[in-house]
Amino acid sequence: MPPVNPWAILVAALSTFLIGGLWYSPLLFGRRWQVAAGLSDERARSGNPARIFGGSFLLALVMAANLGAFLAGPPDVTWGMTAGALAGAGWVAAALGVTYLFERRPLALFLINAGYQIVAFVVMGAILGAWK
Repeated sequence: MPPVNPWAILVAALSTFLIGGLWYSPLLFGRRWQVAAGLSDERARSGNPARIFGGSFLLALVMAANLGAFLAGPPDVTWGMTAGALAGAGWVAAALGVTYLFERRPLALFLINAGYQIVAFVVMGAILGAWK
């Protein structure tokens, strides 16, 4: 595995929270996502925040480390963003699409969630590509 800057992995993982906070806020897709996911306000606020955010952060670290491992060679923002787009659209969004088809989830939910993943992976790729 090529060496990857642990700070770049940490920042890339944190970037998913910044993007997600905006993406799923009322400013962008929060209400549409909630309706498409069938979540009431009460259900959306329920759950264990430490488990949800802690688990999400650990998974974001795994995603960032995995993407960083694919970015061999000298630092390159363009290649990082390209690899992020390919991973986000070609692996993550495609896998979500297969699952959503079998689960018969709404197209709107797929577009919101897959769009977030693609954008998050492009940004992670930019960070990792620039800051190896």
